Amino acid sequence: MTARSPFARSWLFHRAGRALSARALLVVWFALASAGYAFDLQGHRGARGLAPENTLAGFMRALDLGVTTLELDVGVTKDGVAVIYHDRTLNPDITRDPSGQWLTARGAPIKDIPFAALQRYDVGRIRPGTGYAATFSQQDAVDGERIPALGALFAIVAARGVEDVRFNIETKLSPLAPEETWRPETFVRAILREVRRYKLESRVMIQSFDWRTLAILAREAPDIQRAYLTSQQPAFDTVERGRPGKSPWLAGLDADDHASIPKLVRAAGGWVWSPNFRDLTPGLVEEARELGLTVIPWTVNDWADLQRMMDWRVDGLITDYPDRARLVIESRGRVLPPMRK
Repeated sequence: MTARSPFARSWLFHRAGRALSARALLVVWFALASAGYAFDLQGHRGARGLAPENTLAGFMRALDLGVTTLELDVGVTKDGVAVIYHDRTLNPDITRDPSGQWLTARGAPIKDIPFAALQRYDVGRIRPGTGYAATFSQQDAVDGERIPALGALFAIVAARGVEDVRFNIETKLSPLAPEETWRPETFVRAILREVRRYKLESRVMIQSFDWRTLAILAREAPDIQRAYLTSQQPAFDTVERGRPGKSPWLAGLDADDHASIPKLVRAAGGWVWSPNFRDLTPGLVEEARELGLTVIPWTVNDWADLQRMMDWRVDGLITDYPDRARLVIESRGRVLPPMRK
């Protein structure tokens, strides 16, 4: 048997204290036997630093580089199709209209656009001269890439014969902008339809800053792993520790009622904590480990930050540069899948 993976280990903690059916035991065995890498290298939006984000070309690039998990974002169209796109509205920095012209402003919400109409937009390169282009200057353009359906990604991975890669799916909705997306229940059910259609329950994890979707998932599909995203940065604070009242991101929980963020995640029913890497400390990683949590920080790109996360012995990490991260991870003797080229 291969080394026990963070994904499989956290799944076992998730099942602890509950009677396991024969089917569940089989799922556990499969997770340990066939996906048991000792470190979870997640390609952020595929491999955003190297290829267009959240595109089939980008995910294939990440597969080539030997990630364990494809990290991606999902929205839901007007006609209920789960699609892979980060923003709640069309982003002018990466989106060209059917005539090939860059959008001049934020476009319509994804939820107001039918899937067929969405396919007319090109998301294969970054708009020159933008801050985004300066940040990801190494990204190779792939003109003609469309916003893919979630099922299209599942299908192309299956067609390629890759049976060990996992999928970490983020629900892109916000309690602060309810008019821009479908309700959390709609999000969860649209994703679950595709996951069940392709029989990927044991290879999927669903993550969110908006813990309402995770609470719904816990009720409707408790055997699918959940990752609890947090950010405590000034520009984006979903925890709101020390502020009056409850954060709208935490599905009714108040961070001030819990001694630490790892304890907050456990109170929510989570076994996977995915914090902004800037919010981590060695002490928090150790506390999370003692609580049985798997720790997978986001989004770790710089060499020094990658080295530091490895020093702190996180269980995995999300990165725009899987090639760069792979070198650091392998230098520490951690096990990764082979490159798939």
